[in-house]
Amino acid sequence: MEFTKGHGTGNDFVILPDPDGALDLTPGLVAALCDRRRGIGGDGVLRVVRAAKHPDGAALAGEAEWFMDYWNSDGSFAEMCGNGARVFVRYLLETGLATPSDAALPVATRAGVVRARVEGEGVAVEMRRPRLYDTAIAALGGLTLPGTAVDVGNPHLVCALPAGLELTTLDLTQAPQVDPTVFPTGVNVEFTAPGEPVDGTDGHVLMRVYERGSAETLSCGTGACAVAAVALRDTGRNTGVVAVDVPGGRLAVTITDDTCWLAGPAVLIATGQVTLSALGS
Repeated sequence: MEFTKGHGTGNDFVILPDPDGALDLTPGLVAALCDRRRGIGGDGVLRVVRAAKHPDGAALAGEAEWFMDYWNSDGSFAEMCGNGARVFVRYLLETGLATPSDAALPVATRAGVVRARVEGEGVAVEMRRPRLYDTAIAALGGLTLPGTAVDVGNPHLVCALPAGLELTTLDLTQAPQVDPTVFPTGVNVEFTAPGEPVDGTDGHVLMRVYERGSAETLSCGTGACAVAAVALRDTGRNTGVVAVDVPGGRLAVTITDDTCWLAGPAVLIATGQVTLSALGS
């Protein structure tokens, strides 16, 4: 089976070309592909399939040719992945499945259609404006941290660390505990601390994240959007530009009255073939 490996600020993916939806992709196969010792390794799988050929994308085929069939590394589905969408678009353009143009490229996802554009060496993707809708608690290693629940097409809980507590001291080898009545399908939990001012932005935030279905990752695009929305709210703003530093690099989030743009590097690093009979052995 052919594959490509790519990442966006260290959030890495196994990309599977399957234009006509012929691949029998299962949770077990996804988990084996993402295994970092016995497989290729990744935070998730991006299957590249025509929207008309996938049951979750068929209704959007009139708006977008390609559907991003995204799976978490444990074999579960995710509604949306911001870094994944940016890497997905990089793949479409570099393989000739889409043609670069001045117009934004539409991509179908389980959270609806998003649009993307190339910005120099990076890719920016336009997603829904984050919606802050509740408060909740995350418990981690004896800490109880209040947070803001945010919908970015998938669920997030943004928790600011108290003064004097460093992000680097958090143990994210275990999932934070959250209220299942608030997050019945699980949640991505972001932990944040303020950063130094960055020219050209309205805020700068440092972030670590524990992703539902993937554990701690070096970056989370939708998480960065959620964090930016909370940061702007906390300074009395509804719109603006926020630099979000994750362990894998820096993302720029621009929130307008209607939408949210996530920008940053999107890199393809390898192509090859995986031997299915040996995968996970």
